[in-house]
Amino acid sequence: MKGYRILVLLVTLMVTLVAVPAQADRFSQAISVFNKSEAVQPFFQNAYGYAVFPLIGKGGFVIGGAYGTGQVYRDGRVTGTTSLIKATIGFQLGGQAFSEIIFFQDKRAYNEFISGNFEFDAAASFVVVTAGVQARAGTEGVSASATAGPKTGTQAIIRYQKGLAVFIHAKGGLMYEVAIGGQKFSFQAL
Repeated sequence: MKGYRILVLLVTLMVTLVAVPAQADRFSQAISVFNKSEAVQPFFQNAYGYAVFPLIGKGGFVIGGAYGTGQVYRDGRVTGTTSLIKATIGFQLGGQAFSEIIFFQDKRAYNEFISGNFEFDAAASFVVVTAGVQARAGTEGVSASATAGPKTGTQAIIRYQKGLAVFIHAKGGLMYEVAIGGQKFSFQAL
């Protein structure tokens, strides 16, 4: 029963983080933060389009979840809105808030995302552009890595995987996680 109460508290915190009204320019602020990273800048220059989520709330206690809303861009214009839902299972405890940007390498990747039923599986790879730790689990095995963010001067070379490149900007919180799950996206054209 105590675990259930903690899970309810974490989910409530996550929903509160996402539901807090933000300024009208929260999307441009999030884009600006990502554009300051030298690792991300080339993607703004050559991507076919991108989706940006200014705030995603995440929480978990054995079973976890995350939720956020965003906008999809093509040629610098908003083409629609999107939402992200993530479910995970495994050892996890805590809550986090972060921003996420997904770059589409070409028209095929963009069209696949806006089809309205796009998912990342557990093997998806995310790059953290600020201090944090990340992990990856998939059919090819499990790995974990840490980064001190762009201010350290050295970052891994980032490439598109299956037409997508994903970057995360940690905003706050603390989450211990060795879990597996996936992200599901919806899209609504303007």
